[in-house]
Amino acid sequence: MITSLIPATGAAVDADALHRIYAYPVTDRPYVRFNFVAAADGAATSGGFSAGLGNDGDQQIFAVLRRLADVVLVGAGTIRAEGYGGELVDDDARSWRRAHGLAAHPAVAVISGSLNLDPAADFFGKAPVRPLILTTSGAPADRRTALERVADVVDCGTDAVEAPAVLAELGRRGLPRVLCEGGPAVLGDFTRSGTVDELCLSISPLLAGGDGPRIAVGRSPEDAVGLTLSSLLMEDSALYTLYRRAG
Repeated sequence: MITSLIPATGAAVDADALHRIYAYPVTDRPYVRFNFVAAADGAATSGGFSAGLGNDGDQQIFAVLRRLADVVLVGAGTIRAEGYGGELVDDDARSWRRAHGLAAHPAVAVISGSLNLDPAADFFGKAPVRPLILTTSGAPADRRTALERVADVVDCGTDAVEAPAVLAELGRRGLPRVLCEGGPAVLGDFTRSGTVDELCLSISPLLAGGDGPRIAVGRSPEDAVGLTLSSLLMEDSALYTLYRRAG
């Protein structure tokens, strides 16, 4: 049972309450929410995968975040590691989305500067919607040609994929509610560009050890980004935080 610590109601949090807690604000621009899970010692993976850190409550929240989003945004490394083949939302979520004026399935977008993706992978072959790949104008032409058969490929930078250009493209496509599910390099890039609005961080009650990544890597921003804790939930000693950018 998920309970609320902030606000300190101590009451059980049901599906309707989760939808209220994680509802996107009304804005006139793309709004960027990152979702990550980490062990209590800071490890972002266990056994090489983030899925080993989650529990039932984390999965409930994860499903709600996808249900609410216009687009699920991931880095190419996450696709290579986690697969992402097939449906990202179930039949109940599809029905809920239709009833609330959303597309039955969220769009799926991948950030890949090098286009190091396999066009024969299940991610493309079993895709419920045609994927969008956000890349650079300097990406290899042969890889671009192969991937254009299975996805829309759009330039969002010259030498590196630029977060503001990614958001401009998503906004142009009418996809303002952005859920980014990784990886660490993507969070690092968006943090550096000042384009992270929310961080949903689940903290697993595990000591995972190892030398795995943090949830964000890459060059640091000039100034650390301040956050405000908006919600804190708990189940079975796992904590589910919702941070919003301060101010």
